[in-house]
Amino acid sequence: MAKDDRIALIGAGRMGGALATGWFRGKGKIDPENLIVCAPRLPADMSALVREHGIKRIDALGPRTGKDVKIALIAVKPQVFHEIAEDLAAALPEDCLVISVMAGINIRALTDVLGERPVIRAMPNTPTSIGKGMIVCAGNAAGEALRADADRLLKVGGKVEWIDDERLMGAVTGVSGSGPAYFFLLAESLAGAGESLGLPRELAEKLAAETLIGAGELMKASGLTPQELRRQVTSPNGTTQAALDVMMGGSALPELMRHAVAAAERRSRQLGESNR
Repeated sequence: MAKDDRIALIGAGRMGGALATGWFRGKGKIDPENLIVCAPRLPADMSALVREHGIKRIDALGPRTGKDVKIALIAVKPQVFHEIAEDLAAALPEDCLVISVMAGINIRALTDVLGERPVIRAMPNTPTSIGKGMIVCAGNAAGEALRADADRLLKVGGKVEWIDDERLMGAVTGVSGSGPAYFFLLAESLAGAGESLGLPRELAEKLAAETLIGAGELMKASGLTPQELRRQVTSPNGTTQAALDVMMGGSALPELMRHAVAAAERRSRQLGESNR
């Protein structure tokens, strides 16, 4: 991505705003003069960012404002995209790289309305908003240079991985896209269990949250697999073993997780089919 490439951010809600904030935290190194934010309304934090950096904001991209755009990052809701898709197709140059962070709209559906432009589909998760996200990408005919452009824009939100088969995006959604909610539920349930045994609610919630955060950091820093770390903390016939016997008895928790992720993957495919 050249230093003076014009970038259009289409939509500035939670995910679009999170990425834009990252671009100006020193990670993305984007010149504010080369960014156009296209959204009729802005959340308060995005409005402050636009004012602070003198970023140009317009309601919608047109042929005149879109003619120099090299990269368009689409971060609107799927139903909004269908309302603006034809106008976008007319406004964007034919060689413009399109990066979509919209859920449920696959590359084929994007190129059907936007034409045969290079398209990259990205699936971020909510920790992207603090630069700790997991973002998985797939592209149609994107070469190394275009992938590097996408990496530069997206890595401000966290780690970026690429898959060759877009059909795996449903599984990605089930594991990392929806995954933060599973951890929040685990923290909620763990805290509730502690409270039921007499811990004050505030302390139980703190213990659960900090334990999950610490365990995640340990897994990241150690380089060991989750299975290896679990075995290290599980003494034979100890307290942890007693708890795991309940959760893993009859493969209860692993089986439940497989069913849960499969349900998320199935729903992702259904949404993709409905958005064609």
